[in-house]
Amino acid sequence: MPPTDRIRDHAGQGATTVAAHRARRRLRADQARQLADLLRHELLADGFPDGTLPHESTLATEYGASRNTVRQALDLLRAEGLVDRLPGVGTVVVARKYPHGLDRLMGLAETLREHGQVTNEVRTMGPAPAPAPVAERLHVQPGTDVLYIERLRRLNGIPLSLDLTYLPLDIGTALLDADLENTDVFRLLETITGQGLGHAEITLEAVNADAHSAAVLEAPRGAAVLMLERLTHLADGRPVDLEFIRFRGDRITMSGLLHRSV
Repeated sequence: MPPTDRIRDHAGQGATTVAAHRARRRLRADQARQLADLLRHELLADGFPDGTLPHESTLATEYGASRNTVRQALDLLRAEGLVDRLPGVGTVVVARKYPHGLDRLMGLAETLREHGQVTNEVRTMGPAPAPAPVAERLHVQPGTDVLYIERLRRLNGIPLSLDLTYLPLDIGTALLDADLENTDVFRLLETITGQGLGHAEITLEAVNADAHSAAVLEAPRGAAVLMLERLTHLADGRPVDLEFIRFRGDRITMSGLLHRSV
């Protein structure tokens, strides 16, 4: 075989070896991500009640994974701030996420009542001209005053969400003297109007925290937060509460029960 052909053949074998190595590395990364998803579910479901994960070798056996895959999966969870490794102890849970249901219309205190006390810090509250998108959704004239409320909401003293709320002024005025520090707006709206809430339209997306939101939520600037946009209607169909809620993504998980209809 001519020397040039031998060089090309050797180079081809090298390229094949590199490609195979990269494929194996991608496979390990895929497996680590899959395992991290399973462990995260167990963690969020209190599957480790003593706060300590099993030893790496135990996890490898239970999940049919290699030790390297287990280590990579734990590294992913550590990067999310959910676990940490303590010398002489092992991998421990250092943070938890709280479940927020999407299949029932409830205030935050109602939703998380089993997990502790929700308190509200009212940062801003007062009449403000309604921006056109707000006016359209609340069925008021653009520029008409609405009640604007900004609240920092904490669970057991830990910052959880930053809520920006718009309400029609004829209803919102009654909230000016209400106990917003300890009471959900939903309950107050039902008391003020004398009727229950009917339904809500929601949109959920991930956005990067701006400097203000990050500072208030005590989150890293640019960190991903869950943005829940919700327009709530009274039982008679009137829209009364437009909210833009930024949840710390590392402290909340959204869940619901969905039924398929044909």
